[in-house]
Amino acid sequence: MLLIEPRAFSEAQDILTHLKKRVTVVVNLGRVTSEQAKRIIDYLTGATSALEGSIEKIGHGIFLCTPNNVDIEGRISEETTAKKEKNTEVEW
Repeated sequence: MLLIEPRAFSEAQDILTHLKKRVTVVVNLGRVTSEQAKRIIDYLTGATSALEGSIEKIGHGIFLCTPNNVDIEGRISEETTAKKEKNTEVEW
């Protein structure tokens, strides 16, 4: 498993490269603007879908990207993440 904190949209390609190698990636979007975060998530959503993997929000601005050889069981409650997001402008 790899933890990544991208600082620009251009780093989304690096995340995809790891997914292609069947590495699970946790992405923390806390270091990018909300516009960049949205672009990164849109890109990763399409990329993981094309690779038959998945992307799941696991916290405020934190996403779990998995290749198709990894199964995810369970869910993180939206109520928990909603409380943290209540005081912020960003909803990704």
